[in-house]
Amino acid sequence: MKPGRQSELRSAMRAVRAAARVCRAVGDQLIRPDTLEKRDKSPVTVADFASQAVVCSILAADLPQDRIVGEEDASELREEANAGLCDAVVRLVAAELGRIAQGPGRAPAGSFAAIDRERVLAAIDLGGAEARGERYWTLDPIDGTKGFLRREQYAIALALIERGRVELAVLGCPNLPATGGSGALFTAVRGGATRAHRLWDESDLDGTPVRVAAIASAAEARFCESVESGHSDQDESAVVARRLGITTPPYRMDSQCKYAAVARNDASIYLRLPTQADYQEKIWDHAAGALIVECAGGRVSDVTGKALDFSCGRTLQRNRGVVATCGSIHDEVIAAIGAGTT
Repeated sequence: MKPGRQSELRSAMRAVRAAARVCRAVGDQLIRPDTLEKRDKSPVTVADFASQAVVCSILAADLPQDRIVGEEDASELREEANAGLCDAVVRLVAAELGRIAQGPGRAPAGSFAAIDRERVLAAIDLGGAEARGERYWTLDPIDGTKGFLRREQYAIALALIERGRVELAVLGCPNLPATGGSGALFTAVRGGATRAHRLWDESDLDGTPVRVAAIASAAEARFCESVESGHSDQDESAVVARRLGITTPPYRMDSQCKYAAVARNDASIYLRLPTQADYQEKIWDHAAGALIVECAGGRVSDVTGKALDFSCGRTLQRNRGVVATCGSIHDEVIAAIGAGTT
């Protein structure tokens, strides 16, 4: 492992675990049975901002020279109409960072002192860096907002990109079934194995290796795809499945948990087929998950078989769609997708 990677990995794991605790607290306190019916997005808004503030605060304390490319900025919270949401975010962030600061050896002295409104807003805005240069982190503070509101699958996704390539990934999946109950954390460092950890157990630093299972034919595979049809062309996915001879119903879940499902053999194929010709995937939606699958022995590409290119800023503008598989059937899947364009 490259010098310094171990400490970077530990910081990233600590940040994602802290964000997961914040998101769980929001779910327990703010999500009600009628949240989706009322189209009330305030719980996910609070969790999104609080999650980003916590992750950015921890990375800034541990790795102050690093830049962070996040999904959110604090401009919405600075609006007077959103004062209540802002107060809720500040309370959550202060509680979590205060908990961390009180733990022995968990944070430099004074790193999280006096957590007030301006400090929380500034922490959120740390995620506003440009996706350029030799090194930066990319963060999706809550990937899978509908899953979060349904109290189903969502993820906190954090990845380190160096010279346009994902080198380290941490993926927190608070509701994913795992040994001993719900909550799994997946980590990967390029050149090493993907490892699964108990999300809520901070002492589980080493985890256990996970690896894809090679299958001889795509007909044996199970698809994993989004619950939300707007995220991927599910009709075309069904056509691809028929071309491959797949009869098993798709495994549907929100967020980058789908990458984890492929890495640990809950599924063998994840397709994200474009619903719009000009749509460009965001880097934070795929960076962490892609490395999790690759280090587990799988393959990830776009729908043409081209490697994902993380050197183009905030989007994968040189790629079209995403395909993640267990590896042994990847070329077969790409050919089946291409058969519909010839």
